Amino acid sequence: MGVIAIANKPENNQLKELYYLLLLTRNLDERARKLFKQARFTGTYFSAVGQEATTVVPTYGLKKEDVIAPSHREIGANVAKGVPIKYIMAQIYARKTSPDKGKSHPCHYGYAPLNVITPASTVAGQVVVGTGAALAFKIKKTDNVVLSFFGDGATSRGGFHEALNFAGIHKLPIVYICQNNLWAESVPLSLQTALTVLSERAKAYGFEGVTIDGNDVVEVKKAAGAAIEKARKGDGPTFIECRTYRWYGHSEIDPANYRASEEVEEWKKKDPIPRFEKYLLGKKILSEQEKNQIFGRIEKEIDEAVEFAEKSPYPAPEEALEDVYYEGE
Repeated sequence: MGVIAIANKPENNQLKELYYLLLLTRNLDERARKLFKQARFTGTYFSAVGQEATTVVPTYGLKKEDVIAPSHREIGANVAKGVPIKYIMAQIYARKTSPDKGKSHPCHYGYAPLNVITPASTVAGQVVVGTGAALAFKIKKTDNVVLSFFGDGATSRGGFHEALNFAGIHKLPIVYICQNNLWAESVPLSLQTALTVLSERAKAYGFEGVTIDGNDVVEVKKAAGAAIEKARKGDGPTFIECRTYRWYGHSEIDPANYRASEEVEEWKKKDPIPRFEKYLLGKKILSEQEKNQIFGRIEKEIDEAVEFAEKSPYPAPEEALEDVYYEGE
């Protein structure tokens, strides 16, 4: 997709494309949850339903050369970067056709051709790697940027603070995007930190931090766009705290009974996709006919992705020994 691809598109077309990507992410996510419950793949699954605006919107419009450093809940960032959803589904199914050749845990989405770093299970690990990528861009004197995604719990980890401190010192071209969904697995925010505004952490490292409504597509677009432009110009990093909420448990094997049902239902009323849809319909940017066409297109695309994954083979056991060492010159 990328900056070059959207640069000449009218704003209304960009907004409609964002709507499609948000809806594609939501429906792909919900389909994966359903498939897991049907035992069509094993392990577990980490849903991002409710948080789509925090990943899709900042990633939309990045250049191919730009890097995203995701965690395990960034299915939307992969979709918006342009990763074919058949490969996303193959990764969930741990099939040989996956970018990781079926070797990693479900939801460790990575895609080297579009500079999507494959995440690890280590909380905040991708923050450190993304910061390293940003340093490389500065050394090479390019105008490329990095988006680093993580949850509120990651902000209490040591590596997170070391990375942000380093980025602040060297004014690296990186945007740190915190998805504050109030829960680090089953630990509430109040037991992770005494802070109530997580973006204030940026002050300790000498750069700007902002807190926004992570379920408001228009607000996320504005804040992320400003931070990315700032990074491209060499003016250093930005910390964006997106206040949002995951609808389901930490993973599909987590009943999330540590949360009050009233809290969940209140956040569901703030669902970013119907809010954005209402905005588009109200501004006459999107019509009901176009909306229905998008729904039909998405269902077909997801069906094809599932079929691709389910027809793909599993890797052979001995393939675990491959790709361990670099074999080039």
